[in-house]
Amino acid sequence: MKCPAVTAAVVLVVCHMSRMSMLQLIGELQTGSLTSRRLTETCLDRISKLNPELNAFVFVDADAALRQADEIDARRAAGGPVGQLAGLPVAVKDNICVRGVPTTCGSRMLEHFRPPYSAHVVERLQAEDGVLLGKLNQDEFAMGSSTETSIFGPTRNPWNPERTAGGSSGGAAVAVAAGMVPLALGSDTGGSIRQPAGFCGVTGLKPTYGRVSRYGLVAYASSLDQIGPMAQDVAGCALALQCFGGHDNRDSTSLQQPLQDWSGQLTAGRQSLRIGIAEEYFAEGLDPEIDAAVRTALRVLEDAGATLVPVSLPHSRYAVAAYYLIACSEASSNLARYDGIHYGYRSETYEDLTDLYCESRSQGLGAEVRRRIMLGTYALSAGYYDAYYLKALRVRRRIQQDFETAFQNVDVIAGPVAPTAAFRLGEKLNDPLSMYLSDIYTISTNLAGLPGISVPCGLTSERLPIGLQFQAAPLAEANLLQAAHHYQTLTDWHQQTPPGT
Repeated sequence: MKCPAVTAAVVLVVCHMSRMSMLQLIGELQTGSLTSRRLTETCLDRISKLNPELNAFVFVDADAALRQADEIDARRAAGGPVGQLAGLPVAVKDNICVRGVPTTCGSRMLEHFRPPYSAHVVERLQAEDGVLLGKLNQDEFAMGSSTETSIFGPTRNPWNPERTAGGSSGGAAVAVAAGMVPLALGSDTGGSIRQPAGFCGVTGLKPTYGRVSRYGLVAYASSLDQIGPMAQDVAGCALALQCFGGHDNRDSTSLQQPLQDWSGQLTAGRQSLRIGIAEEYFAEGLDPEIDAAVRTALRVLEDAGATLVPVSLPHSRYAVAAYYLIACSEASSNLARYDGIHYGYRSETYEDLTDLYCESRSQGLGAEVRRRIMLGTYALSAGYYDAYYLKALRVRRRIQQDFETAFQNVDVIAGPVAPTAAFRLGEKLNDPLSMYLSDIYTISTNLAGLPGISVPCGLTSERLPIGLQFQAAPLAEANLLQAAHHYQTLTDWHQQTPPGT
């Protein structure tokens, strides 16, 4: 891309923006070496250049973003206070409400929905002077692992456009990986931040359940959903969590826990780091290249002073089955409101009330969403509730207990993010079980309400990113971020960028 005709210092910053971390960009904004308008214009230029192929953004509000940027620049020039994000461009997944901005969840059902309010996280980002660029593509209603089921079409991986970006927050991962925006927010119900982050070579954080308000997040599975950030590195995710985490009385599940200075704690605890290694995360089905890269990453940490401790998570083998019963049951309940009368798409052709329901939902919802609703409705139905849903809840508790036991002896548990690198577009669309197994290593984090993070740890022989996952005990984000940041100080995988971007 051509650089604007500005000072040499600004040229250097702007031309290399896609390779700069979030904190580096904020530093340039704070010192005045870079204006928010210039950085926002650069992001908009990159979106214009790259998005037609990658399809990460589904809505861009350039005029509103530039107005925000100009207001922040003017306030800084006048000596006024500026928030922690200092005019940094941000974008959010399309299931996070922004007042007056289309929020479709990638579904025909909400194709024309413009919420009259903003999500808590959006309010917090804007209060900290983040410049909102737009909305990011996703699997329909966040139900998927490849960002292929959106009404806007699939998002493509910048490392290889014939490969999936992962899902359901694929648009967010691609936007950060391709340098279109330095910070993006996604949601994670069973791995939907960490898996696409792993596939696209960026850092993705899923906080403890309740650490971040879900107010304004369109619900999929309410006991599992959590909003989190994606950035180039752990330091960026830590700062983002400080900006939008914390209690919100509009969300009854929001925890009344004080925010911590996670950024200031990143370098603590390195010398005494105890990392749990679960044999269940290295079982049959794990690609040999993924296995080798993750084990190499663990040796790097061990050589730097960490202690590797064997742990056991025996009930993790049941995580996928338990997750899809619980998540689909909650989806069946949450999506019942989209009936063609109260909310969402309404069929123009119907014979009676029952037909209106059937036609509106069959036309407005895609195949995967309908599949999960039907599975959940079946699991909750009379005669099957105890055999399926209740049993899944009991398994969930066993999984939680496994983690509680393990975290008595370790600070974090490490393993792969996914069993393979990014697969080809269309490869698993007609094989739901194979698609569901893409999240086999991330699902248990949500079932147990834990924080988890994905960081890049290598490339396959086809030069596709490999992700390393850390999990920590509930509310132990400090341990999680310290371990992941320590790894990133020892390696430069997070600084690798896709070809052509």
